[in-house]
Amino acid sequence: MPRFALTVIRHGETRFNKEKIIQGQGVDEPLSETGFKQVEAAGRFLNNVKFTHAFSSDLTRTKQTICGILEKSKFCKDMAVKYDPRLRERKYGVVEGKPLSEMRAMARAAGEDCPLFTPPGGETLEQVKARAKDFFDCICQLIVGETGQREGVFPGAPGSSLESCLAEVFPVRNCLQLHPDGGIPGLAASILVVSHGAYMRSLFGYLLSDLKCSLPATLGKFELSSVTPNTGISVFIVDCEEGREPAIQCVCMNFQEHLNGVREKH
Repeated sequence: MPRFALTVIRHGETRFNKEKIIQGQGVDEPLSETGFKQVEAAGRFLNNVKFTHAFSSDLTRTKQTICGILEKSKFCKDMAVKYDPRLRERKYGVVEGKPLSEMRAMARAAGEDCPLFTPPGGETLEQVKARAKDFFDCICQLIVGETGQREGVFPGAPGSSLESCLAEVFPVRNCLQLHPDGGIPGLAASILVVSHGAYMRSLFGYLLSDLKCSLPATLGKFELSSVTPNTGISVFIVDCEEGREPAIQCVCMNFQEHLNGVREKH
């Protein structure tokens, strides 16, 4: 049963994030000065973590974020990134490029809560969730396939470097010890994903509600319901096996301590 770590990070801040203007997919705004500082802080924080795969949305703000993070890495500077349109932000249709207040007003007029409201030309939450599910299923299949090929040529578990470097930064040891057969298998892979706030909310909803992801006792309702802050980090340990639903444990969600030293200029 291959096991992998999944580290999901939201892109750094853009000017439109700060001004509460909806970007979605149609407004391809680059990172702001603050956004680049956040990315630099996240990169420094993760520089000892060894990733085996890197995926990102193909929009500018996520591309700049993943490149900035990998640039700081001791192990992954030259890693090839796969830019996947399935990781794009939710499409907001007619309200892209407009203030969030306009979408809220449209939702009120329709008698709906804003996060659940679908503007004309936008994606429904179910459509975003379907994209998230498709991406997650694909990475599970990828790791199962790669692990099978590797074990055919090099029998035995991978080295401990992936989990040990991750454990220096996040409390993953508790998760690594919760294996059903009592063993502590190593990580077959450590995957970095950079995406967007609303998309990540749909992905996490799928992991929690559909796949019954287990949560750390310290995680409160606020972390579960809030949108991930810019460069916020969430880490999951995933056990996947051909023909079965993955077993998932959340190590942390919306982690942002690396931003403590980042202050915006006024």
